[in-house]
Amino acid sequence: MAGSTNESAIKQSIIQQRKSADRKKLILNLVLLAILLIAPAVLYPVFLMKILCFALFAVAFNLLLGFTGLLSFGHAAFLATGGYTTGYLLSTYANVSTEMGIIAGTAAATVLGLGFALVAIRRQGIYFAMITLALAQLVFFFLVQAPFTGGEDGMHGVPRGYLFGLVDLQNNTAMYYFVLAVFLFGYLLVQRTVNSPFGQVLKAIKQNEPRAISLGYNVNLYKVLAFVMSAGLAGLAGSVKTVVFQLASLNDAHWHMSGEVILMTLLGGTGTLLGPVVGAAFVVNLEYQLSQGALGDWVDAILGGIFIITVIAFRSGIVGEIQKFMKKNLS
Repeated sequence: MAGSTNESAIKQSIIQQRKSADRKKLILNLVLLAILLIAPAVLYPVFLMKILCFALFAVAFNLLLGFTGLLSFGHAAFLATGGYTTGYLLSTYANVSTEMGIIAGTAAATVLGLGFALVAIRRQGIYFAMITLALAQLVFFFLVQAPFTGGEDGMHGVPRGYLFGLVDLQNNTAMYYFVLAVFLFGYLLVQRTVNSPFGQVLKAIKQNEPRAISLGYNVNLYKVLAFVMSAGLAGLAGSVKTVVFQLASLNDAHWHMSGEVILMTLLGGTGTLLGPVVGAAFVVNLEYQLSQGALGDWVDAILGGIFIITVIAFRSGIVGEIQKFMKKNLS
């Protein structure tokens, strides 16, 4: 009888701890949302939109690396595919609305992601990474040579248009809140995914793939679905970025961009939901600050140094280290 009482007390304690943790997460999310809502009154909206676009890109990449354990060196291909598809449609066809252009760009990146996944998903580790890099380079050279992409000059003057035919997106404030809504959609979608039974299987694959196979899960199918979803969200980030800056650039397809999103994710903290957001904000802001000063030519070298330090000394990233510190000191 006493043992049953103790077991019940332990269960109640665990439930209370979970409720307390959920309450703290909710409060934190509401505070962050409030900050994002008032941010345009303090900071330049276009700069904030750049951070949100790259944050969504990093969140998409983290779904693959942080929760599935797959390191892709080709995610720039999806960012660029979404951007170029949206840019081409909005620049060429006057009857294509902004939201339809973004949806089309996202769909194109999703289809490309499926193609990448079917080719690469049966490989693991460095072989998987190299295959995705090689495929992304094929996309890069296609964008260089295709007649409708503008080659090395890229696409300029992509119209922002009107959202649902009503909201003028030439207004930076209106554009910011649209980008914020898109970012929140992508972030919450990933949050819901990783907390679902599907997400639990992805985590199991990352931790011990042979065991997941032994339990009867079709591991390759789960990997393909995670890859396609990650590619689609990366394409969504690229599509919105093209509309924000009215430009589709080859820089988005370069292998350097794939490396940059890896840095954002590792720096913020893989396997955490807020980590990629923090990492993207840090990297974008650092690049901006350095480019304004005497160290403008050393941006890549400084980012490379930060990457090495993070991998060696702070493998959990900024958010991960904060979580570990709080857990250690509050327990």
